[in-house]
Amino acid sequence: MRYPIEMKTTLLSLILLSTSISFGQTGGTHSFPFLDLTFNARSAGLGGDFISVMDDDINVGIANPSMLNSSMNKNISFSTSLLPGGINHGMLGYGFDLKKIESTMAGYIKYVSYGTFERTNVNGTSEGTFSPFEMIAGASIGKQVNKRISLGANLNFLYSQLETYSALGGSVDFAATYRLEEHGFLVTMLAKNIGYQFKGYTKGNRAPLPVEVQLATSYKVKHAPFRITLLAHHLNKWDLTYNDPNLLPTIDPLSGDTIAVERAGFFEKLGRHFSYQLEVLIGKNIDLRVGFDYHRRKELALVQRPGIAGLSFGLGVKFSKFRLDYGFTAYSAAGYGNMLTLSTDLSKWRK
Repeated sequence: MRYPIEMKTTLLSLILLSTSISFGQTGGTHSFPFLDLTFNARSAGLGGDFISVMDDDINVGIANPSMLNSSMNKNISFSTSLLPGGINHGMLGYGFDLKKIESTMAGYIKYVSYGTFERTNVNGTSEGTFSPFEMIAGASIGKQVNKRISLGANLNFLYSQLETYSALGGSVDFAATYRLEEHGFLVTMLAKNIGYQFKGYTKGNRAPLPVEVQLATSYKVKHAPFRITLLAHHLNKWDLTYNDPNLLPTIDPLSGDTIAVERAGFFEKLGRHFSYQLEVLIGKNIDLRVGFDYHRRKELALVQRPGIAGLSFGLGVKFSKFRLDYGFTAYSAAGYGNMLTLSTDLSKWRK
């Protein structure tokens, strides 16, 4: 599908803005904003970031490397989004054990494809087409230090090609988890996107990466099929609200009093840091999921039609040899996202 434009710089700006949609006003000021996209269906169904369970899901291990464990050995997973206009993003990941150092590793490729665009000059004359593309190639390692504590790290190579502009960079993620398995309790911390842009889109211009610190805790109710997670995100930035610099105090026409521009208070700023996640474990083979991100709702909901903005829903089904996950994300009444993930343990196919 082709999208005509008048100027290449206008197109570049729109692409950069669209890749930061999942975090609204916290985007637009960093390089490689696609680092913050959701790359698997389980996370998509739980609000966008899911880092707080240690099971056999290689996607969680890649998102939070301290969750990597031996049950992910020989697990392979492919995820893809379902978006209009030929836009697509997803991930291919594979996990394997390193028995000599008693650790688990994963390799992965994350990609973003924006479809086909028509290249035009300032006069609107067609000069062919181009296909913007971005990619993360990375490796993860995780180790169980003792019964309760595990550590992990990711190393990422970043590449972006937007028309004739390209950028290169690198980043690392660090994670630590404390787990009381017998009580169904877990707490984990993740510091991600710590890195540097080696080459900017234009000479001499480099921008910082979207560094973010997250803290999550989950609890599996002992005699009920519920896993509840509270995720605190963007802990390295207190105020996530947007203050329009063009808004000025107004005068009440009746009283003549000055009406100050409304600003977010303490509890509004605090609330924007949390998202809420629930998994309903129906037997051993079916998971129902729901998530809510308050910050996403406040940033993206339409004023007159907020609808279910900020909510997400998901479904996971385990078959004998593979697992299928689906995630639905409501950004606003004007846009929704769908994602599918297919995972399997390759060792099961040899039996």
